Amino acid sequence: MEQNLIALGITLLFVVVVLFKTAVVVPQRSEVVVERLGKYRTTLGAGLHILIPFIDKVAYRRSLKEDPTDIPAQTCITADNVTLEVDGVLYLQVINTKKSAYGIDDYQYAASQLAQTSLRSAIGKITLDSTFEARETLNRQVVLALDEAAINWGVKVLRYEIKDIQPPRTVLEAMEKQMKAEREKRAEIARSEGQKQAILNKAEGDRGEAIFLSEGEKIKRINEADGRALEILKVAEATAEGIAKVAAAISGPGGREAANLEVAKDYITQFGKLAKENNTMIIPCNLTDVSGMVATAMATLEQVQGKKSKPQA
Repeated sequence: MEQNLIALGITLLFVVVVLFKTAVVVPQRSEVVVERLGKYRTTLGAGLHILIPFIDKVAYRRSLKEDPTDIPAQTCITADNVTLEVDGVLYLQVINTKKSAYGIDDYQYAASQLAQTSLRSAIGKITLDSTFEARETLNRQVVLALDEAAINWGVKVLRYEIKDIQPPRTVLEAMEKQMKAEREKRAEIARSEGQKQAILNKAEGDRGEAIFLSEGEKIKRINEADGRALEILKVAEATAEGIAKVAAAISGPGGREAANLEVAKDYITQFGKLAKENNTMIIPCNLTDVSGMVATAMATLEQVQGKKSKPQA
């Protein structure tokens, strides 16, 4: 009885071992390479597969997912002989499981080494100032170099990203000084542009003010000239009107006698003022002949009146 139980246990253990060796479960987005007696037999996709025990075996397992590989920092020298420490991340994906298993021993290590050498070569062609601006260009160059070699490895290089570029401390200090000088230069230019604009604005304001003042002075003088002209015109019209009225009064009845009287009175009044204002004066010989003076004045007035009446005739 005990021997039967032992035999049954051995049989069950053998069945479990056989099932373990023959049954293979492949996860989603994964593939396995199966070898038969050391030779490639097939590639199994996701699902349950039964192998021949002790003859078939799973040799390689590959994930078909995108696989990020860290590229350690390395020393690169630029075209202007500046040493840089550069690290990055490489994104790979297996597209042919058989080639990835038999085309190269370790495709991740090979891709990492090739990425480093390609990056050193690409950085050696550019200067330090261009390095920080040419990250996209460097990434593309590394991807192109890896893609050519990775075709035989059954691997697709999706992209390469530079994580950090670390120049030496002395270079950082020089770059900081350069950036500070550039900022000061831009600030000085901005200040000078502001001063220039302020001067131009002030000059424009002064010009506008001068124009407005000159226009105002011009209008003022024109108005004053118009006022003086109007004043002269009004005075002339009033004088002409007064002379006309005097002439009309003289021509009327009793006008001549009244004019003689006014002339005589004015003559005596003005001569009296002259005597008061001057200590020495020249007296005409016919001072007492007031009638003669009046007659002379009236003759002059009649002569003037005659000249005015001729054009009317």
